[in-house]
Amino acid sequence: MLDIIISSKTRIKLLIKFFLFDGNKDYLRSMEREFNESTNAIRVELNRFIDAGLLTSEFEGKKRLYMANQKHPLYSDLKRIVRKTVGIDQIVERIINHVGDLEEAYITGNFAKGADAETVELALIGNDLDKKYIDGLVKKAEQLINRKIMYLTFTKNEMSYFYKDKPALLIWTK
Repeated sequence: MLDIIISSKTRIKLLIKFFLFDGNKDYLRSMEREFNESTNAIRVELNRFIDAGLLTSEFEGKKRLYMANQKHPLYSDLKRIVRKTVGIDQIVERIINHVGDLEEAYITGNFAKGADAETVELALIGNDLDKKYIDGLVKKAEQLINRKIMYLTFTKNEMSYFYKDKPALLIWTK
């Protein structure tokens, strides 16, 4: 959906990277590998975002670290637009209600790293979750957001074990 309004794929990737979740920070070289694009193309877009005040940067040693400017007046609006485009709001709304004893829900995988992906990965924490009901909701949410959704259910202990060294961003808690 963003690609209709914004023609630069690099710009869209940067919006998702920095405005999907709070606190995402990254280096140019890391984004080059993640986006599979040239540093020059990424640098041009980063500079545009910095000139607009949407991103800030700081140096860590010799490396320049980029992050969203959370004080910018459009920060909250951009974050909402990106979340709606990715479909996280619809996923949460559709899956969280009436699924059983759900305690927490996490985004995992590429989105947890701030990268765009074809599939939204979820980790649902709880007991006696109604998987048949969740499957039906996932199908409806997939149609709404035009992305595949993969989910796994865990207990708190299982989540701690399987995701101790992997990115997982809390999107809902009881």
